[in-house]
Amino acid sequence: MKKNSIVIAGGGSTYTAGIVMLLIENQDKFPLRKLRLYDNNKERQDIVANACEIIIKERAPEIEFTATTDPEEAFTDVDFVMAHIRVGGLKMRELDEKIPLKHGVVGQETCGPGGMAYGMRSIPGVIELIDFMEKYSPDAWMLNYSNPASIVAEATRILRPNSKIINICDMPVAIKKSMADILGLESENDIIERYYGLNHFGWWTALYDKQGNDLMPRLKEHVKQWGYGAKNDGINNPLLAESSWKDTFTKAKDVFAIDPVTLPNTYLKYYLYSDYVVKHSNPERTRANEVMDYREKNVFEECKQIAQDGTAEGTSIEAGEHAEFIVRLAGALSYNTYERMLLIVPNNGAITNVDPNAMVEIPCLVSKVGVEPLSIGTIPQFQKGLIEQQVSVEKLVVQAYLEKSYQKLWQALTLSKTVPSASVAKAILDDLIEVNKDFWPELS
Repeated sequence: MKKNSIVIAGGGSTYTAGIVMLLIENQDKFPLRKLRLYDNNKERQDIVANACEIIIKERAPEIEFTATTDPEEAFTDVDFVMAHIRVGGLKMRELDEKIPLKHGVVGQETCGPGGMAYGMRSIPGVIELIDFMEKYSPDAWMLNYSNPASIVAEATRILRPNSKIINICDMPVAIKKSMADILGLESENDIIERYYGLNHFGWWTALYDKQGNDLMPRLKEHVKQWGYGAKNDGINNPLLAESSWKDTFTKAKDVFAIDPVTLPNTYLKYYLYSDYVVKHSNPERTRANEVMDYREKNVFEECKQIAQDGTAEGTSIEAGEHAEFIVRLAGALSYNTYERMLLIVPNNGAITNVDPNAMVEIPCLVSKVGVEPLSIGTIPQFQKGLIEQQVSVEKLVVQAYLEKSYQKLWQALTLSKTVPSASVAKAILDDLIEVNKDFWPELS
């Protein structure tokens, strides 16, 4: 079995150590010869890299490990770039969330004005990574899970249409994990799905087990009462240990009520119940604060402890569940396993009554030849209307970035289902411009 060389772009992320653990645990399925971390923030990356070096030395010493801030060193001789960058860091995420809330609008990382602000920052960062990859390892694949995935995917479609980049998201995997727990299945991989939509904006139309049994009736009955949460809090999904995620998974019951023919992605609550979200948000303390105070603090302290002790024995760092999705994808591209996976791809007629140039999230077959989207057909008017509105928002954001257009970005915010009026959109935009001067092109 061929051994691969990987660079994780975003080496200083709080998720990186978990991805490294997952890669180590899957050496039988996806063996590595080299593993590199790359980040433009050396101080942050060193915290994670010092721990990862010890973990690899103890658990997979055959893997050559390095961490660097030099693009040539990072991207030379790699088979895969796994990209999860956050341009502006958590401090900018905090502003993405708090500025809209100040105006009575959803403040969320990928949805609404905050997602658009983040997208304007992410576009140049992801394009830079593609260019590094194509310069130093032109045959490599980039598996990109940098947010906001829909805006980034639209930008790469326009700016790098021939690049070997696959845009992915693990949120459907997290929801399917709860589905598996609800149904008593061993793994979310035991569920075969039919799904369509955009990233963080989609619906399941069919779910089967590997024997072909229809799982939708049982799941619908559960979701109708408890969403993707549990009637007795017995669902084994780590996300549900956090109150904000627990609310999101439970709120799916109200999203489901709007269209009980399908099962919804949890993120639809931000668009369909934006008044509820704002009412239950604290404009002084958002999700970004929770991540900084808990996840970031805990992960970095654990990494520092490993470096100080010189051993990872007994570490609390675990293989990241979302990383399994990435390993399956990379394995399919390397070893021709024909995995069936939800990926973000150009529509090109897969959903027949939606813009062919939309970047949609649908089931695809993955092999050595790349990605083959499956046909969805015609979708109902309700979903079509929501999708076309959101596609237009995403396209306007990318046009605003390319044209440095204040007008286009104002139109994008105005069109968003999370924003009540053009005047509110303009007030939010002006505040976002002020704090993003170091990241956005100057708009006119």
